[in-house]
Amino acid sequence: MTMKDYRTIVVGTDGSSLAEPTVGRASWLAKHDDANLVIVCAYSRLSRRDDAKNVATLGGDARVGQVLGRAAAGQALNEAMQVATNEGATVTAALLIDEEPAEALIATADEQGADLIVLGSLHDRTIVDRLLGSTAEAVVKGATCDVLIVRPELEDGDLEVPEDAVGL
Repeated sequence: MTMKDYRTIVVGTDGSSLAEPTVGRASWLAKHDDANLVIVCAYSRLSRRDDAKNVATLGGDARVGQVLGRAAAGQALNEAMQVATNEGATVTAALLIDEEPAEALIATADEQGADLIVLGSLHDRTIVDRLLGSTAEAVVKGATCDVLIVRPELEDGDLEVPEDAVGL
C-alpha cells in the first residue's frame, strides 16, 4: 500500500479545551505534508441581545456541540488561527458557518476537495450524545475522505466511560 500526503485538511474548532490540541494536530499534519489547512467553526446565530450577553443555559438546547453566537465563534476561530500560525501551517481559509457542526465539516471538506477532516472528541459520551449521536460519529459516517479523531490526553485519575455504561 502506498501512503500519500494530504493536500487539503479541514479542522473543526469550537473554542473548547479540546480545540487547541485538535487544531495543533491538524496544523502539524498540514505543515508536515505541505497541505492547505481550512479551519471551520460552526455556530448558531443568536439574537443581537443574546449574542451580546453570550449567555447559554444548561440543558434543553438543541444546538449541542455548536458555538452559540457569532462573536464567540469569531473568538474560537481567532484562537485556532493563532495555534495554526504557531505550528507553521498554511491556513487557506478560516470559516464561520451557521450550521450544525457535522454538516459544516462535511460540506466544507467536499467543497474544498479535502483529503482529511480532523476533529476532537471526548472519550465519554453524555446521554444527549447517546440519544442524538455525536458530531464525530456523524462526520465519520458522512465524510467521503479520511477522518482523524483527536482525543484529549488523560490525566491521572481520569477514567474512560465505556459505551454501555449506564448511570445518571
